[in-house]
Amino acid sequence: MNILIIQGHPDPAGGHLCHALAEAYANGARAAGHALRIQTPAEHQIAFLRNQDDFKSGAVPEYAQAAQQDLLWAGHIVLIFPLWLGSMPARLKAWMEQTLREGFAFQIDAKSGVKRHLKGRSVRLIVPMGAPAWAYRLIFGAFGLRMLRRSVLWLTGVGPVRQTIIGGVGELPAERVEKLLARMADLGRNAA
Repeated sequence: MNILIIQGHPDPAGGHLCHALAEAYANGARAAGHALRIQTPAEHQIAFLRNQDDFKSGAVPEYAQAAQQDLLWAGHIVLIFPLWLGSMPARLKAWMEQTLREGFAFQIDAKSGVKRHLKGRSVRLIVPMGAPAWAYRLIFGAFGLRMLRRSVLWLTGVGPVRQTIIGGVGELPAERVEKLLARMADLGRNAA
């Protein structure tokens, strides 16, 4: 399986749980013989789109063009990001806006409706957060992930969508980190 990991933590220095989760998933995938590519938006200076004209017909930066090619290549996408203020960090959102442009990821036509150009690709969302995962799901309705699933991923045709929500990551005991990394390696081996 061709797997694209999008490491969405905004700190390019690394050393965060998201980086360790991505590395464990990648190691598992490689061990099982899957082909792997990694996109790291934090490595790029990402310009924010400022209007609809930029989104529809503005120049697509080179990093976004490379990401588009990786998305076309992939059969499975792994999107890893920390939950900040209920959603993904702004840098990752800006990267997605640059990469998932109308015309590439989807097309809206007044007569025929939405054409989803990324059909046939599954996705795994891996989202660590400080809050308890149950609270994010039950009290807040996992709103940030629902937005991502129901608008961005649905609009582009990516699915099925599976998610791994990891709560309470502020001070994880070493044995819990080991279990999480082993779980990520298993997901990578199974391209799940």
